[in-house]
Amino acid sequence: MESDSSSKLSKKEKEQKKRNKKEALWTAKITFYTIIISGTASLLSESTLPKVNASMAFIILVSIIFLGVIFDVIGTAVTAADEVPFHAMASKKIKEASIAVKMIRNASKVSNFCNDVVGDVCGIISGSVGVVIVAKVMMMYPAGYEVLIAALISAMIAGATVGGKAMGKKFAITNSNKILYTVAKVVHFIKRG
Repeated sequence: MESDSSSKLSKKEKEQKKRNKKEALWTAKITFYTIIISGTASLLSESTLPKVNASMAFIILVSIIFLGVIFDVIGTAVTAADEVPFHAMASKKIKEASIAVKMIRNASKVSNFCNDVVGDVCGIISGSVGVVIVAKVMMMYPAGYEVLIAALISAMIAGATVGGKAMGKKFAITNSNKILYTVAKVVHFIKRG
């Protein structure tokens, strides 16, 4: 009886070690991908933004904030979605439903990528774009209000990001399955092409 429980315990320990190893591998991968994505995005923004005018930089800023909000919505939706309706769809051979089930089963990873990786990269890049906008505004209106203009632009970026994500989270929680199905359609389309 005792050897039975010890073999079960060792089986559980092996499974736990396997899970821990998978989690450590995921952490290493996502850290590496974050460095690559962030470095590439920063390099692109640093090399191209000084060449654009203030209004174009503003359009880029709004796009980056919007992208961060969209990915935050996806990350929240995948954690709030219900797997059951997608099983019924998958049984009817709807390929997008299988993708949605896989995303729900890997919700922590999908959420981590969407909310943390893409969200943080968008936050960093939006800060860089804000600095470029401040510099361009100061060149157009050199009035000695650098600190005030910089603070105002930073506050606007933070407000738009936090406010957008707050609205997005509520929307994501109430419409999680619809959002996830739409994302699954996009993923299926990309995989097919």
